[in-house]
Amino acid sequence: MKKIMIVDDEKISLMMTNHILSSAYDTVCASSGEEAISLFKKEKPDMVLSDLRMPGISGYELQQALEKSCNERIPFMFMTADTDEETESKGFENGAMDFIHKPFRADILLKRVANILQTVEKIQGLKQAAVMEPMTGLLNKSSSEAEISDVCKHSQGVLMMIDLDSFKLVNDMYGHAMGDKILIRFAEILKAVVRPIDIVGRLGGDEFIAFCQNVTDEIVIEKKSRFINKYIIDAAKEFMGEDMNIPLGASIGCVFVPNEGTDFDSLHKKADKALYAVKKNGKHGYLFYTDLSTDTEKQEEQSTNLSNAIQILSERNKAKGAFILPFEQFRTSYQFLSRLKANYQKKTSLLLFSLKEKEHAAVPIEDAVDEFMTVLSSSLRQSDLITQNGKNQCIVILPETSSANIATVTTRIMELWGEADSSAMFTVSFETGMVE
Repeated sequence: MKKIMIVDDEKISLMMTNHILSSAYDTVCASSGEEAISLFKKEKPDMVLSDLRMPGISGYELQQALEKSCNERIPFMFMTADTDEETESKGFENGAMDFIHKPFRADILLKRVANILQTVEKIQGLKQAAVMEPMTGLLNKSSSEAEISDVCKHSQGVLMMIDLDSFKLVNDMYGHAMGDKILIRFAEILKAVVRPIDIVGRLGGDEFIAFCQNVTDEIVIEKKSRFINKYIIDAAKEFMGEDMNIPLGASIGCVFVPNEGTDFDSLHKKADKALYAVKKNGKHGYLFYTDLSTDTEKQEEQSTNLSNAIQILSERNKAKGAFILPFEQFRTSYQFLSRLKANYQKKTSLLLFSLKEKEHAAVPIEDAVDEFMTVLSSSLRQSDLITQNGKNQCIVILPETSSANIATVTTRIMELWGEADSSAMFTVSFETGMVE
């Protein structure tokens, strides 16, 4: 229910006005401008209905004092027994929303108050639409940048540029409706990880921005990064299933304010550089610009040559069998081979194996997949690549292998699988294709 503050030094008039309005609204009464000022911040009324001429502080002076104190426009309506048109003109110039002349009818007062409150709601709705990003409920690009730019000039804290990693894969694999769900949940996670005094907005697509006021310790950001990365994966599995294997997460580039300056454009560029470094080095984490600068200096100081670089890049203790990779590294390898094919027409085959549990399997499917991965590794070449996809699938890349040779490879794999302990409890199907 809306709350109205009624201010009038005439006791009977105050009681009558309160009696009328209390039938439709919460009301709070003040018998002077001084009392209204002391009550306003505590009561936080939606509008003020004030007598115009009062001893001490007049209605005009009350309006000016409250708006100066709150630094915002306050919906004001004045009551007056004065019929002078000049009085009304001055009031509207000062920002009054309406006047009502004493004595007034109850229905007229209620109607005029209702009109003011409806107008205020429309204005607030328009203001909110202008500054909010509609889908996520976060500040939009222009509003978030403007607010952060202003706060950076006089506050300390941390500016964070935040990217939702691998979001495009959600749209590509599950559709844009699922993508919208992920964006909305990601926005909720960001709201949960910041405080009311902080600022968070969406710049567009999968890019977000935040400013955490009065944060001076990196450990605070480290905890926020872990929280965001944990809960976005939880949300993705909730929406897309436990087998979801898209490497969602958050990459965060950070800069301390005012240590690195107070100009927003400069701070934005520094945070962006830190963000780029996070994405280039595995994603799903955070980095401060100061650490980026230190790492760059160390790299410049480091003496290196080709033989040193080869030692760093080379594989140590090369294992027998195919190369087993985590999914993200496997994905990078696939992308490289796809580029290789585009330029040199190299034929590279792809296999997808799926395990399905038979009735009353004595071992969990995780153990069966581990055993199948061992079979794959031992039956393939060292140049072949393997990864696990979800809970029950394995993907194989076979460089320099044409589709004509796939039958030989799959036959060998299935024969070896037939000798494995888990083969009696799990069926294996496969699909073949080429790296595109």
